Amino acid sequence: MSALDKLPPAQRDAAHAALHQVIGTAAIEAVTSVSGGATSAQLFRIGSGGENYLLRIEGMPSPLRNPFQYVSLRIAAEAGIAPRLHYVDEASRVAVMDFVQRQPLGRYPGGLPALAKALGELLARLQATPAFPAFVRYPDIVARLWAHVGRTGLFAPGVLDRCDAHLARIRAAYAWDEANSVSSHNDLLPANILFDGNRLWMVDWESAYRTDPLVDLAIVGDSLARTPELEHILHRTWLGRPLDEALRARLAHVRALTRLYYAGVLLSASATAPRITPDTSLAAPTLAELAEATRAGRLKAGTPAAKHVLGKMFVAAFLTEVATPGFDLRSDVQPGGLNVDGKNCGAAHCGTGCSLASWSSDNSASRSLRGKRTITS
Repeated sequence: MSALDKLPPAQRDAAHAALHQVIGTAAIEAVTSVSGGATSAQLFRIGSGGENYLLRIEGMPSPLRNPFQYVSLRIAAEAGIAPRLHYVDEASRVAVMDFVQRQPLGRYPGGLPALAKALGELLARLQATPAFPAFVRYPDIVARLWAHVGRTGLFAPGVLDRCDAHLARIRAAYAWDEANSVSSHNDLLPANILFDGNRLWMVDWESAYRTDPLVDLAIVGDSLARTPELEHILHRTWLGRPLDEALRARLAHVRALTRLYYAGVLLSASATAPRITPDTSLAAPTLAELAEATRAGRLKAGTPAAKHVLGKMFVAAFLTEVATPGFDLRSDVQPGGLNVDGKNCGAAHCGTGCSLASWSSDNSASRSLRGKRTITS
């Protein structure tokens, strides 16, 4: 029995129909469940006739599902930005594409400067493709997600007022420019950037639609170009020249929106767990404090409490411009893992497009973190 035979009947039938369209009557020689990228989809490596394919089966669509995922994927694949696409069935949410073996981004030849340059080039190529369909204005989806956080009761009344006011100021200062929106991935964290040992690919297109070109630039910059020198390389390669003052100011607004988006994703996930009382503080650990708590065993991966702590770190970055949690490119453990003082853990997908690794704590650990030096609201 292969891994495909363990799927629910509808998914199993859709998978076999997809593979029949791609390989015909050729024998399936191997089926292997794989992980990678930032996705809740089920992924299988399929070996047949000396070729390897990736079979991708999406889960149940959410009410806010992007309806243009597969249109965007087709455009990206045709442009050679996503791996070659062999088959898509939008109704069953199944796709078959080339399987590309992932190598750690930390092994990219030339190190971080060369990686920043390659990412700038890849972003420019993506944004030069035929425009993806429009779905939602980025500030609107951030505001909707953040409003949901406020409605969960996760925080006590008044705790999020400073965030709400800061978001309102950004939205008032930020002018939407529909005419200059471009094809965008919208979730370009390291887990969604695949290095095959030779070149880079973008994968996991669930969030892809047309939007502000600075959205992808901001996310890549926060993740992989975290020094002024690397940021300069990324920006100059993407635009062909350094950013002028007006564009840098606009990027600051967009970067804040992307940080609040990921805060919203993580805090929405943490809100699914029962709490005795609402949180009364936005205090968050620094990266050094998070690393120390992890080493001491007060924080563990995999619970809503972990997403809560990390979500508040993104809120701090949104409010104060402190650096977001970064990504460790030196480890061979799991590309795209969260970097906490050089420590790496596997990327964990929260179900809404976020690939950030989860760090958990029990209530006593959370209290002990709040008792240390913190970034406060």
